[in-house]
Amino acid sequence: MNPELIIYALVFGGVFALVEGLYLAVFGNSIRLSSRVNRRLALLDKGAERKEVMETLRKEMHQHMRARAVPLYALLAEKAQKGAIAFSPAQLILIMVVLSGLSFIGLTLGTQSGLGVRLALGAAMGIGGVYFWVATKASKRMAMIEEQLPDAVELMVRSLRVGHPFSSAIQIVAKEVQDPLATEFGMIADESAYGRDVGDALKEMADRLDMQDLRFLAVAVTIQQQSGGNLAEILAGLAKVIRARFRLFRRVKAITAEAKWSGKFLSAFPVVALIVINVGDPHYYDEVRDHALFIPACFAVGIFLSLNLFVMRVLTNIKV
Repeated sequence: MNPELIIYALVFGGVFALVEGLYLAVFGNSIRLSSRVNRRLALLDKGAERKEVMETLRKEMHQHMRARAVPLYALLAEKAQKGAIAFSPAQLILIMVVLSGLSFIGLTLGTQSGLGVRLALGAAMGIGGVYFWVATKASKRMAMIEEQLPDAVELMVRSLRVGHPFSSAIQIVAKEVQDPLATEFGMIADESAYGRDVGDALKEMADRLDMQDLRFLAVAVTIQQQSGGNLAEILAGLAKVIRARFRLFRRVKAITAEAKWSGKFLSAFPVVALIVINVGDPHYYDEVRDHALFIPACFAVGIFLSLNLFVMRVLTNIKV
């Protein structure tokens, strides 16, 4: 194997590790989703006021979508919001720039590639590494919320059945379950304590996370507030529906996984092969590079590869 390929892989891995290490160094271990003490309680344990903690978490949860007007950041904003990334948009952009520079330095020291290639790969690794890190955080966090939600609703049902009001049931969920759902419900409990309607807070959380099951919960609570009824029975039925949808979603995901990865592999393989060939033998395409059809053929291949990804995504995008 060409040693330059190993350098590329090491530089990209180093970018990913640097972002994760910097994140933990700035915000501490309480930012980990696997932490036994959720982040809201960890901030309260440090002596911060309840209102101050609420404002800090609210700022982190909403800051990224407010920066969608920044060029190129719109591609990252939605995933950063779903992942509740504590870095501000300005900090993330600065990290991209710094890591792109470090990647360029690493490629300059470790490879013999041309200046243009090093600049392009350095920028791609810096920006792509941060995007991949944010996407991984968002995907993991959303998956954990989907898995935790049925248990949280059932916990609220048990609390309501023993006589607790709904606001107390939300506070119990915020204390008993782990992150990320604990901090989300803790925010709702804090906002409710300061006078905000619980139904509105749940609806905003559902829209921010773009999660259908949370919308069901918000609608159920809002309807019960307006028309009355046994909220415990309503939520018990909702918990069964959410759990059934979760199982069905996992089954559909397993069935369509092969088609999704086949599409990604078939689209990525020609690009990867082109990069490997050019790195291994930079003069491999010299005889055809000046042909009149070379550039149009490259555009045609790129269009077909993109079309393949789009078609496979449409075919495997099954709504549950």
